[in-house]
Amino acid sequence: MSRFNLAIVGGGLVGASLALALQAGAKARGWKIVLIEPFAPGDTYQPSYDARSSALSFGARQIYERLGLWQQISRRAEPILQIQVSDKGRFGAARLSSMQEGVPALGYVVENAWLGQCLWQGLDKDVISWRVPAEVKHMQALPEGYRLTLSDETQLDCDLAVLADGGRSSLREQLGIGVRTTPYDQSALIANITPGEAHCGQAFERFTDEGPMALLPLPENRCALVWTRKPEEIKRLMALDDRSFLAELQGVFGYRLGALKQVGVRHTYPLSLIEAEEQVRAHLVVLGNAAHSLHPIAGQGFNLSLRDAASLAEALLASDANPGDLATLQVYRDRQRMDQKLTVGFSDQVTRLFGSQQPVITAGRNIGLLGLDLLPSAKSWFARQAMGLGTRADV
Repeated sequence: MSRFNLAIVGGGLVGASLALALQAGAKARGWKIVLIEPFAPGDTYQPSYDARSSALSFGARQIYERLGLWQQISRRAEPILQIQVSDKGRFGAARLSSMQEGVPALGYVVENAWLGQCLWQGLDKDVISWRVPAEVKHMQALPEGYRLTLSDETQLDCDLAVLADGGRSSLREQLGIGVRTTPYDQSALIANITPGEAHCGQAFERFTDEGPMALLPLPENRCALVWTRKPEEIKRLMALDDRSFLAELQGVFGYRLGALKQVGVRHTYPLSLIEAEEQVRAHLVVLGNAAHSLHPIAGQGFNLSLRDAASLAEALLASDANPGDLATLQVYRDRQRMDQKLTVGFSDQVTRLFGSQQPVITAGRNIGLLGLDLLPSAKSWFARQAMGLGTRADV
């Protein structure tokens, strides 16, 4: 029976980031860490027009800089130099600028495949071992940890199990951890777009009565589209041919980047705010989308999970206790409680405010956007939220 100090269930972006945040301290302590992941990482990065992407906040850059990874990640990270926030059919608009905020970029857009490749290559094999491809089928609580049974029927024991296996975590359900689910009655359509003009590092948040839309800059002058609408509308948009889809998108987005020229493969998924009712138990942590899944339009989901991972690593390495010690895990939970509350609240309220069609609210948000553009202190606060710097004093 193999025994590890930590078993990270899910070797995706959040799980791999946690392993990286831990590995230097783990090596000094002689800890053994295992990553269990159903999909084997590729040996090389393969560029793709249709690659899925993540928006990294400036705060995320700071975390990866501390881990010594940012120089490599930045090779294919497209800086967001300006964010334009607008409300379709109304005068209200706001513009956030990295120059005004005194930072090199408000955030960055990175293809998930590239980010994953950078993270996996940064792992120290002397400290972090992989079980790939493998899934955890069963978890049994022991007095001093958990016993994990894998898909090939092998077993391993660990002092601390970290569930980073996504928003539909079957293990979370197996362990009796409930979730609070708030449906938005919206689905998201995501795709890559080629505009007719250079995006010049501009990101666009466009709010309409039918739902919000974001267009984020990518390398090779592509843009990542996130378009949220009612599920029946998303189904209709998915059925359109490329030319008809681009025409409809153009009508909503306008000609801020000229005529839209190309759309890649379209994907869609339903949207809900999902929060786990427990995030720590003795010898157990729930992390990433398994802990909280946010609406994508504010771009805060992965960034919050990354801050959680960095904070968890900090708490574990600051303690002399066993990694599964409940008091240590509660230190982490208490430290991140306010960050999570503010970030989830910010994302949820932005979604609801700009998703409403009530005349009083639409008039109020129009005035609010105008005020935001005119008041430097309000604009700076909003920018810090977007950059992932508004909820923690130490990042």
